[in-house]
Amino acid sequence: MLEEKPEENSNPVSERERMRTQLNETHKWPCEFMFKFIVPKGNENEAALRVIFGLKSKMKMRESSTGKYRSFTILSRVSGADEVFDRYEAAANIPGIIAL
Repeated sequence: MLEEKPEENSNPVSERERMRTQLNETHKWPCEFMFKFIVPKGNENEAALRVIFGLKSKMKMRESSTGKYRSFTILSRVSGADEVFDRYEAAANIPGIIAL
């Protein structure tokens, strides 16, 4: 009979706390934080990212070799780990987005 192993990091609260601790250990707030995303090609996706991150953020875009996707690297000033989480959660509403 196989024993079931408990899923690691199955509790989203503890996972978020782990990530918050890691962010706080590796960053001094406020700071410029690098966000990376891949989205299906479409001007509406770029516009949605600009709304989330604002005009003051530095945004670099690169198109995939097939032209179907665009990758975005965004440098944005954030005040702490919770603001990082908020930005990723807002971006998660963009259809087809992949956060890196």
